[in-house]
Amino acid sequence: MTPLFASIFLFVVIVFLLTIVGFKFWIQPKAALERVIGQVELAQHSVPELSLAFRDIMTKIGNIVPSNPKDVGILQKRLLAAGVRNQYALKVVYGIKGALALLFTIASAGLVFGFQIQGEMSIFQIGAAGFLGWGGPNFVLGRMMSRRQKAIKKGLPNTLDMLVICVESGLGLDQALMQVSKELHIAHPEISDELAVMNLEMRAGKRRAEALHNFGARTDVDECKKMVSVLIQADRFGTSISQTLRNFSDYMRVQTRMEIEEKAAKIGVKLVFPIFFFILPSLFVVTVGPILVTVVRDFLPGLHQ
Repeated sequence: MTPLFASIFLFVVIVFLLTIVGFKFWIQPKAALERVIGQVELAQHSVPELSLAFRDIMTKIGNIVPSNPKDVGILQKRLLAAGVRNQYALKVVYGIKGALALLFTIASAGLVFGFQIQGEMSIFQIGAAGFLGWGGPNFVLGRMMSRRQKAIKKGLPNTLDMLVICVESGLGLDQALMQVSKELHIAHPEISDELAVMNLEMRAGKRRAEALHNFGARTDVDECKKMVSVLIQADRFGTSISQTLRNFSDYMRVQTRMEIEEKAAKIGVKLVFPIFFFILPSLFVVTVGPILVTVVRDFLPGLHQ
């Protein structure tokens, strides 16, 4: 059975590589190019669009992969928090998860049976490989979401300062949000993008409170949710928007200073393990090493006499 499994594994790998090369160099995604360009007929041969072909393949696989509605909602929120708003993104992610799970399972089975390393844990190893392929995209998506949330949190103080300046100069809150979104496009593109989406929602007819609430839900950043709550309360009770933003900006500065002080206080504890495992052995070798060499060279021969 060993040559059979090795042959199957080699066949799958070769077919996978030939499929990628074929999509890259030979297959012409005519329908996809028609959707992009808006033309019915192409007068000449176009360059193959690998990304569109890959998206279509992953979308078809994602339609086949079974999914839990609860997990779909959670994954959709994670995609929004990561800044991915493409209509095909959810199906593409499920397609990638299914393809990687199948590929990792086949590769693991080929390694186990092809190199004769079968054992009692072989089935669990193959299952673990499939689970790793299924959960790998979740880890990558989590990293993307975390990186984007940190960028939004980093740009929030500058956003508040510019909002205060715009509101105090006479602009309304909607116009101030639009202006800040334009000004921060280069310095903080993540929060600028979210503010632009919020402006589009308000221009489409949504109430300001609903658009602000969606802004906090999309970013999933605690500071943004607090800012949304403050703005909604100020708008509801008719208090000064500029004073509210200024107070919240001062609160953000105090909160940021306290977080920095907390991290600085933890440095001493975190340095214990690197010092103990890396620095102290080096100091021990440098200081005690010559003494040990002298003891071994001069005193040990005299003890044996």
